[in-house]
Amino acid sequence: MKKTIALILAVVMIVGCLAGCGSKKDEKTIKIGASPTPHAEILAVVKDVLAEQGYTLEIVEYNDYVLPNTAVEDGSLDANYFQHKPYLDDFNLNNNTHIVSAAAIHYEPFGIYSNTLTGVDQIAEGATIAVPNDGSNEARALFLLQQEGLITLKEGTSVASATILDIAENPLNLNIVEMEAAQLVLALPDVDAAVINGNYAIGGGLKVADALALEDASGDAAQTYANIIAVKEGNENSDKIVALVKALMSDEVAAYIEETYAGAVVPIF
Repeated sequence: MKKTIALILAVVMIVGCLAGCGSKKDEKTIKIGASPTPHAEILAVVKDVLAEQGYTLEIVEYNDYVLPNTAVEDGSLDANYFQHKPYLDDFNLNNNTHIVSAAAIHYEPFGIYSNTLTGVDQIAEGATIAVPNDGSNEARALFLLQQEGLITLKEGTSVASATILDIAENPLNLNIVEMEAAQLVLALPDVDAAVINGNYAIGGGLKVADALALEDASGDAAQTYANIIAVKEGNENSDKIVALVKALMSDEVAAYIEETYAGAVVPIF
């Protein structure tokens, strides 16, 4: 009987030790979800810096805009890096999630791209223009079309939630089609032009220099649509998130962004 009790106590001690070790390991591991380009690439730059501080940065790549948020909400991820705050606000509202911004890192100008046209002035009457179909990104695309004089939106239209129903004037009778943001580059052969998110444009081999038009980087767009480190509410000041943000807001990362993306990604810290 005494041997049995001793064995049970030994097992309990071992399990407790392993649990404690696992907990300490979790405290020093930062698991972050990111779009492959440019977010995961930028994160890779700070892996060694964080390792010197005792942190292991685990980057999980996603090709959609939903799973990385649900994973932060349920605790599978410590953070994600792929979205701007208007998109996050809309996601929280529609999904009853509790995710907040820990820091703004960079801005990706939205652009109008085409396989056949070389200027906005070549967009003809009845042309087909593809735009993202998700909340704030569709609004952003429509405001870019308005910036270029192609459409006029109704007065008071929200920059966070505009849809094609908010178009007041469409003088060229453009056929504006909504589709998943990740499919826009692939759709270019089938449309006259498309308004594409910066990360998908980069991932699809498109260059900012080839865009028919870009958002004005000196305007409100840079701050409004800055890409953020997003975390579960209450975790924004945790040691590992503070360490992650500090590492990303470094001269080394700023130089990497400027040298690698040629204006397609702009550091804002």
